[in-house]
Amino acid sequence: MVTASPEERVAVIARMMDERNVGSVVIERDGCPVGIVTDRDLAVRVCARNVDPESTSVRDVMTCDPFVAGRNDTLWNVMECVREQGVRRFPVVDDDSRLVGIVTMDDVVRILASEMNCVTEIVRESSPTAR
Repeated sequence: MVTASPEERVAVIARMMDERNVGSVVIERDGCPVGIVTDRDLAVRVCARNVDPESTSVRDVMTCDPFVAGRNDTLWNVMECVREQGVRRFPVVDDDSRLVGIVTMDDVVRILASEMNCVTEIVRESSPTAR
């Protein structure tokens, strides 16, 4: 998980994304997420609008108050909200709204693929042709 403050310059955020090979940076204040900036945000809100990344604060291009999931939320409930909000990445917070991680749709696909592999093995092993 890569984080930065709202005062950070957009150019620094872009370099962080490149160096850490991530598509988003969670913007936090006092350990709590206040925004998120994605590679798409940089393309649309900076490059396409010819904004100077060296002099622009990330607060000017980030998505404020992003959807966040609670650490104990179920995957199914979170996916319902994610679908409604149309997001592909979201911070995860603890009971005090402090940032504990980030989940991407790639993470969700890996989890579901692993679960489906388990189901496939159960079906295969319990199939009459497997005996």
